[in-house]
Amino acid sequence: MILAADVSIRCAFQQIHFMEHTKKYQFTQNEFAINIDQTRSGGLTMNASFSRRRLVSPERMRELMQRSDLQGALQFGSHAGAIALSGTALWMLWGTWWVVPIFMVHGVLINFLYAAQHELSHGTVFSTKWLNEWLGRLIGFLMIFPRDFDKIQHWAHHQHTQNWEKDGELVREPYTLRSYLLWFWGPTYWHSRVTRILRLCRGIVIEPYIREAEHGKVIREARIHAALYLAIALISVATGSWAAVILWLAPMVIMKPVHQLQNTIEHLGLSHKDDILENTRSTKTNALMRWQMPYHTAHHTFPSVPFWQLSSLDAEMRQSGAKPHQMGWIEFQIEVLRKLSSKSEAEYPYDEVWIVPRGDGSTQRIEAA
Repeated sequence: MILAADVSIRCAFQQIHFMEHTKKYQFTQNEFAINIDQTRSGGLTMNASFSRRRLVSPERMRELMQRSDLQGALQFGSHAGAIALSGTALWMLWGTWWVVPIFMVHGVLINFLYAAQHELSHGTVFSTKWLNEWLGRLIGFLMIFPRDFDKIQHWAHHQHTQNWEKDGELVREPYTLRSYLLWFWGPTYWHSRVTRILRLCRGIVIEPYIREAEHGKVIREARIHAALYLAIALISVATGSWAAVILWLAPMVIMKPVHQLQNTIEHLGLSHKDDILENTRSTKTNALMRWQMPYHTAHHTFPSVPFWQLSSLDAEMRQSGAKPHQMGWIEFQIEVLRKLSSKSEAEYPYDEVWIVPRGDGSTQRIEAA
């Protein structure tokens, strides 16, 4: 039987997910891209790629994948504490000029809570599972980005990175300069967040990456969110309170463009091939603010490695020969605006890097995980 070949691989697989929408058994614990595909006839074929094994040894990977309640508490607690401090200062100093810089800092801190939501959805922040889920739900509510929906969408993003038809975060029309600026500054971003919740509340699910069996879950989640948003609005009106606007909605909406500096840089302008080193970009920026997520190529290569280990993972990948694309926030935006000023995203090559290609022209392939 073809599974006998697995004896020579000597990898310690510990967790198996069955993915109904792709009819694929995927061994996810060691992230070494060893897949067993179920054929129409019911037979099994093996497609093994050992590129991850070459980058990081299985023994070292097991060390890097360890979760930590302490590390999670330190990171999450410091972020939440910073928001509490900026929010208190904003409220106490409202009506003075000091609120301008405090408002900006507070809004940035709130927006970058999505870094926490992202990691919580991966289940890598805490070793205690329920903390990952319920803190993720709380942040999803604050971000107007329900946790279950985000997790499904993000799973599709990792499985089909940069695939126009299957990537959950790429289900959009190719950017023009105008549509990119509208998304970057927030109007179309927030419009999509609000209208999606309203649509789901009506029981309408159009996202191709959401399986029919999951429709009820995302619809119920959207209705709970909408009911709670309405309750906050009614209480605010009844009490004449502006707290929700001043401490939450206004800073989050107005300061969204700062977070978009990170959101837009991770994949835009890279290849749409199934190759992580060609379709994912790392970032030259503050790793503390982004929960170490500037190491985005390392994250896509081994999604189960916790945020606090990503800097070490990135260093080991580079020592093994990986050369991730990497840019700074501002230089990337300058290049995007320059390129989209001449033609739309649709007019650039599908399978080529069109925003700052790798300088030496070398190529290494890592299939999506």
